[in-house]
Amino acid sequence: MAEITDVERLRELLGTPTPAAAGKDRDRLTDEHRAFLAASPFCVLATADADGRCDASPKGDPAGSWHVVDDRTIAIPERPGNRRADGWHNVLVNPHVGLLFLIPGRGDTLRVNGRARLLDDAPYADELVVKGHHPVVILEVAVEQTFFHCSKAFLRSQLWKPETWHPDAAPSRAEIAHALERPDEPLEEIQAYYDESRYSQGLYRD
Repeated sequence: MAEITDVERLRELLGTPTPAAAGKDRDRLTDEHRAFLAASPFCVLATADADGRCDASPKGDPAGSWHVVDDRTIAIPERPGNRRADGWHNVLVNPHVGLLFLIPGRGDTLRVNGRARLLDDAPYADELVVKGHHPVVILEVAVEQTFFHCSKAFLRSQLWKPETWHPDAAPSRAEIAHALERPDEPLEEIQAYYDESRYSQGLYRD
């Protein structure tokens, strides 16, 4: 085993990107980026704190909920969750963020990197309301780099092929919570709490 410690060795192993791959970055949103954002219901937000410790957080809403303020700005609404706000804490000390937007069934993804700030209101806030929920925190991202990423990872993982899905291969969310987070509560009560028909009723309730 030999650790890779410099770019030269890394490039020796991986090779160099094609001109098309190397030159696909944009510093603003095109019509193609806007169309992808409008169709995407899910993204992953990557942040890091002042010491470089990283966090990746899933964000989901009905397609069309990400707000394109202009060609260089995207707004992401906060929704009710566990209130840890790890990513938001990170943004307060390190504004650099990465976003990966997905469309179910498609292998290509949209990557957006930029500088973020947190807002408690904005002129466009009413456009972020979903099912009566008005976000109390808005992540506004100034786009610095955006590009589309190919589908090889999704093809390798067969992520969108239902015949490969085995949701029971790992402990259920209730079992995990019982083992690691809420050991003093009966498993049956936790299972009732996470029952999808009940749990989904509180998705937009603070």
